Amino acid sequence: MTNMWSYDPESHYTPGAQIVGFKVEAIDGHIGKVDEATEEVGSSYLVVDTGPWIFGKEVLLPAGTVVRVDMKDEKILINRTKEQIKNAPEYDKHEHHGNAAYREELGTYYDRGHS
Repeated sequence: MTNMWSYDPESHYTPGAQIVGFKVEAIDGHIGKVDEATEEVGSSYLVVDTGPWIFGKEVLLPAGTVVRVDMKDEKILINRTKEQIKNAPEYDKHEHHGNAAYREELGTYYDRGHS
């Protein structure tokens, strides 16, 4: 498994960049905006507010799904489809912190779904 929890150096992500509020685009369209972003070494992720797209849910995306961060247009491109994101293990903001099993399940899901 690749390290799903680290930003790809090719993504143009700059440590310390303020990306909360940026639009998030899947391969096949807009999925929401960044509600939370972390950059802890080996455990970085984005929490994306999907708005009305999947009934106001939030999804957690490992940093390894990020293809490009466009600071000028305030947009983040990810290398997964809307369907892959919609079918991901459900995100529970109260359960994910410190839950190694959830993190492993999510990392495996997104690693397997890599296009």
